[in-house]
Amino acid sequence: MSPPSFATAASAETVSAPIGWPVAAGTEQQSGGVAARTGWSWKKLFVFAGPGYIVAVGYMDPGNWATDLAGGSRFGYALLPALGFSGIAGMFLQWLALRLGIATGRDLAQTCRMRYSPTAARALWVAAEIAIVACDLAEVIGTAIALKLLFGLPLLLGVTLTAFDTLLVMGLQKYGFRTIEAFVIALTAIVGVCFGFEMLCCHPAAAGILSSLIPARETLTDPAALYLALGIFGATVMPHNLYLHSSIAQSRNVRPTVGGRREAIRYCAIDSFVALAFAIAINAAILILAAAAFHFGGHTGVQGIEDAYKLLAPTLGAGLASVLFAVALLASGQNSTLTGTMAGQIVMEGFLELRMSPALRRLLTRSIAILPALVVTAVAGEKGMDQLLIFSQVVLSIQLGFAVIPLVKFTSEPGTMGVFANGPLVRWVAYALSAGIVAVNGWLVVQTLAGTG
Repeated sequence: MSPPSFATAASAETVSAPIGWPVAAGTEQQSGGVAARTGWSWKKLFVFAGPGYIVAVGYMDPGNWATDLAGGSRFGYALLPALGFSGIAGMFLQWLALRLGIATGRDLAQTCRMRYSPTAARALWVAAEIAIVACDLAEVIGTAIALKLLFGLPLLLGVTLTAFDTLLVMGLQKYGFRTIEAFVIALTAIVGVCFGFEMLCCHPAAAGILSSLIPARETLTDPAALYLALGIFGATVMPHNLYLHSSIAQSRNVRPTVGGRREAIRYCAIDSFVALAFAIAINAAILILAAAAFHFGGHTGVQGIEDAYKLLAPTLGAGLASVLFAVALLASGQNSTLTGTMAGQIVMEGFLELRMSPALRRLLTRSIAILPALVVTAVAGEKGMDQLLIFSQVVLSIQLGFAVIPLVKFTSEPGTMGVFANGPLVRWVAYALSAGIVAVNGWLVVQTLAGTG
């Protein structure tokens, strides 16, 4: 199929909400009126704010905690540069995703369906679905561990209870997209407050943090440190987030002109960069906490979330530190529940043109994720859960290239993007980054499966 022209996309009806998610009353009128004026406006920024925070959830979900905890406990602050580079790479790719959605009026899944053969499109759909289930698996494990830490529930029961968060999705979706955004931002704020308290308790060494921002030669030559650094990089950008962002970036009414779309891209980019900066700060706080509380205290073998929970209170001398750690984990898991549902809807509708209610979709995805978690918990217990959490990140790493390469390809094509196509510098950076992601994740997967990390 030939590339759709920008002229066709520019004259298309604007998307008022992501698939299956109604806009809250008044949002369309508000955003349409604001977007009709030119020049900088804080009111405009407020109208366009929200989607970035939904995407940012994927950057601090329970699946990221394991690599941050392991990196901080084993190597102190040394892996902070890897975390920073991961954040910059993530911001760049999410920027490409939102530009694709706003410039063309289509999300990444819809564009893949239009541009590729039915066989190739279905293959990409399967890859995206596997990534969503893998991400959901991490959420199941993280939520189950949080319920155990906070309420003493057995892991097996905690995994089973995660099926009922479908009710949360059903309850929120009827109030509109703005309500979903507000709920996500509130939970994100809870995570931020919890780790703000942890930072006050652990008293990190500012000088040590600043000195670590320049990568040490020893870190680059240490296979174990390099492995964890690549693990942090590979687990940061989630494949489903690129599909998600390209769709929800269209949740504000935008004038279907070059000027209107350019303005929308600018405000959405600010929203995305601020939200992702906050998410990377949370990840940095987890790594710094592990370094200050464990590495410099002689507990360099901490890797699992439960190990960190048990050591936080005696190490920091504050019983509330462990409780808030678990609260942040629970909030993180519930946040990811909502975004996983939305991504699943967008992927299914975009690739297959098949609509399914968010609640039913959520129940299906969560059921698939719960089964392996139940089996592993029953057979191997806590140790098996940690291994399953790592395995879910490996699966995500395998799938990432299947989303990144089409995204870079489409955003570099004038026939698809018109005047918004990537310029030479952005195009080469995008291709180099996508090649690096594929290479890094391939190496990471091989090393993980070989057990050499």
